[in-house]
Amino acid sequence: MAKKKFSKAWVQRHIQDPYVKMAQQKGYRARAAFKLTEILDTEKLLRRGDVVVDLGSAPGSWSQVVRERLLAAGGAIDGRVLALDLLPMEPVAGVEFIQGDFREDAILAQLHARLAGRPVDLVISDMAPNLSGVASADSARIAHVCELALEFACAHLKPDGALIVKAFHGSGFSQIVQMFKQHFVRVVERKPKASRDESSETFLIGRGLKETAASRLAGRPDAPDADRSPRTDP
Repeated sequence: MAKKKFSKAWVQRHIQDPYVKMAQQKGYRARAAFKLTEILDTEKLLRRGDVVVDLGSAPGSWSQVVRERLLAAGGAIDGRVLALDLLPMEPVAGVEFIQGDFREDAILAQLHARLAGRPVDLVISDMAPNLSGVASADSARIAHVCELALEFACAHLKPDGALIVKAFHGSGFSQIVQMFKQHFVRVVERKPKASRDESSETFLIGRGLKETAASRLAGRPDAPDADRSPRTDP
C-alpha cells in the first residue's frame, strides 16, 4: 500500500485528537477502537462465549476491543477472535490471526479448520478501499468492499448473528443499505463520536439473517449445525 502524505496541519490535529490520546493511554493501536466500543455498547452485540471474525483487522485495534470484552474473570478469553488481513499484524494475545485474502480458498480453508464447524456470532469489518478522489470510481470501490464483507457474513454467521461494516455516505450508499436490508432482519446506521465530523464515514449494522441469506450457510458442504433459536441477552 502506498504511503500517505500528511500535511503539518493534519499531523498537529492528529496529535491533539482526544481519541488518539486515549488510545495511547489504553494501549490501543488506533483511535478506531473507540468507534467499535461505542457501537458494541449501543447495540449490545457482543457477549462472552461469542465467536468473532475481524475482517481487514490490521493494525489490530478492533481485535483488541473484542478480546477485552471476551475476557473472563480469570483472565482467559471466553470465546474466539479470528482476525484476517492481507497485511501483517502484530500479535494480540488470544487473537488468532490469518494473513491473506479471505476470498481465497486456501485462506478460507484455514479459517474453517479453526472454526471446526462452529458458526460465527459477529463479523466486524473496518476495511476501506484506497480512494482515488474520483467519485464514481470510489463509490464502486466502497460498495465492493461492503459487498465482500456481506457475502462473507452470509456464508459464516449463525442465523441470529450480526455484521458491522464501515461505509461512506455518497453516491451508491443507498444501494449498500438496500443490499443489507435484503439479507438482514434489522439494519441500522451509526456514526460514532470518534468519527470525525467532516468525515463521510458511517457504520452499518445488520442483525439476524433473513431465511434467504441464512440458506446460503445451510447449503455449504461444511456448514455448521446452527441453532436457529432466537438470541437473547443474558
